[in-house]
Amino acid sequence: MAAARTPQGATGIGGDKGYKGSSRGNGSGRVGGAVRALGRALHFPVTGTARGIRKATHAHGAGESGLGKLIELHGVNGAGDVMITVALASTVFFSVPTDEARGRVALYLAITMAPFTILAPVIGPLLDRLPHGRRAAMAGAMFARALLALVLSGAVVTGGIELYPAALGVLVASKAYGVVRSAVVPRLLPPAFSLVRANSRVTLGGLLATGVAAPIGAGLQAIGPRWPLYGAFAIFLVGTFLSFSLPPKVDSAKGEDTALLAADERHLHGPHRQPVKRPGLRTVGIAVTHALGANAGLRCLSGFLIFFLAFLLREHPLTGQSAAVSLGMVAVAAGVGNALGTAVGAWLRTRKPEIIIVTVVAVVLGAAVIAAVFFGAFLVACLAAFAGFAQALAKLSLDALIQRDVPELVRTSAFARSETLLQVAWVLGGAIGIAMPLNGALGLAVGAGIVAIAWATTVRGLLRSARLGGTARTRVG
Repeated sequence: MAAARTPQGATGIGGDKGYKGSSRGNGSGRVGGAVRALGRALHFPVTGTARGIRKATHAHGAGESGLGKLIELHGVNGAGDVMITVALASTVFFSVPTDEARGRVALYLAITMAPFTILAPVIGPLLDRLPHGRRAAMAGAMFARALLALVLSGAVVTGGIELYPAALGVLVASKAYGVVRSAVVPRLLPPAFSLVRANSRVTLGGLLATGVAAPIGAGLQAIGPRWPLYGAFAIFLVGTFLSFSLPPKVDSAKGEDTALLAADERHLHGPHRQPVKRPGLRTVGIAVTHALGANAGLRCLSGFLIFFLAFLLREHPLTGQSAAVSLGMVAVAAGVGNALGTAVGAWLRTRKPEIIIVTVVAVVLGAAVIAAVFFGAFLVACLAAFAGFAQALAKLSLDALIQRDVPELVRTSAFARSETLLQVAWVLGGAIGIAMPLNGALGLAVGAGIVAIAWATTVRGLLRSARLGGTARTRVG
């Protein structure tokens, strides 16, 4: 009986202890589960957004090839650049009267852009000599801008002369990043992607990041002039580390050569062994040369409109709007047009990129003429949208032509040189915009003249190239 009672008692005691322990465990488990659920709810806006971005950027094989990481890196680049732009625009442009702002912007352009136009043609060839360090070059460009953002954070408050060399350094570093990025994209193409589609993905990622970062930068600017630059510092630091996350294959220079800028047909294919006395941008082919000329006209128009409309709308805002709202409306129209052009470039599958360029330049020319003749708020916004759309789609078409007509040995070098020429065209347009009197109809007539010259000098060559069909047509669309 004792033996019988002992197990029974043991079982009873053990059962009671077990029950009480289980009760405490369930209670703590429920509390822990509630805490974990609350943590997941608090983190979801961040983690969910991050997963959504990663899913979008890595779709259709972009994750496996490494293109997705480049898209994310370019988004970081765009966000950091817009932070610096917001801070400098507020310091150089908005903080002083119009006449003084015009002089300060002209001084800014002269001190920063003029040396930049001299340095820019050198950047591409220098980076051509560092094909095995592309990730390090992109990281260096990011880190340099992070440090320069800190320098600018002091200059925007004190108004010191260091503002200008620091801004020049930001421009040079940004250009270096852009050149290296152009060279990297062809090495990260997923199997089913064309170069134009890959570039449109990268560009669209940058545009979306810029659109998100711009209002954040404006909010930081409301706190203080230093804060957007602190934000840029943090963003570029992130970009520095992201640069090294790109696949190692982007550092490979296997099969590459330098694009000799020569008119000699025998230099078009294969390695270049003989020096050329007077180089010119001809090895890339006639179609690419004319496409580059048309894109230069559109980029010149872009620089012109940015500076001319900035001063015009500050002095003469759109009907019923303040100067800041007027500038914002035009900027949004241009941004929407640019994003739409990039999206259309990713969707459009065509074998005739020359026809796209001829068409969009003609449309912008028509829009500029109409806006000049019937000058008004709506037409100015429409011109900005058309210009943004055309610039994006024409640039993607130029990329497609470079892919189609330029041998792989010299393709990345051709990208670097084309980017440099387009930047110089933008600077020239900006200088014209600053020098123009604040007359809307006259200014837009000058803008139409810029596009007309570009269209007239390139349309025949592009149409002829489209008619003849060019060279290899692999993965153009």
